[in-house]
Amino acid sequence: MESLGAKFVVVPGAIDKKDAGGYAVEQTPEFLNKQQEQVAHRASKSDIVITTAQIMGKKAPILLTEETVSKMKTGSMVIDLAASTGGNCAVTEDNKTIIYKGVKIVGNSYLAADMPKDASFFYSNNVANYLKLIVKEGQLQLDLSNEIIAKTLLT
Repeated sequence: MESLGAKFVVVPGAIDKKDAGGYAVEQTPEFLNKQQEQVAHRASKSDIVITTAQIMGKKAPILLTEETVSKMKTGSMVIDLAASTGGNCAVTEDNKTIIYKGVKIVGNSYLAADMPKDASFFYSNNVANYLKLIVKEGQLQLDLSNEIIAKTLLT
């Protein structure tokens, strides 16, 4: 996401457990308040907010309150990848896309499961286009003046 210009909201002071298997861990009430404030500030300026925080075996923490969503720009969007465990957005409805005060909230629990198919398609399309660039009439032709070829050549 960062390569497309997205920025993570990083709040200093989080409890971090390396053995959490990629899941969030429960935080102190003080940290959660600080996090909600920073998320609210950034969300009000954003066109798209993607939330992912889940705590194994527990309800997902609320990162976007109703008040925060109501301050977002009309036409903006929240993609809540934690919808199956209650959502990080207070108004998320699991497996539904809703409009709340002009903001589209996507609570699709299966969104991540749909991605491998699309990622595989895009990757294979990139490989096919790259091969068309370096193979002409069945012969390998490496035009080193072509920036793509020059920067991907390994020896």
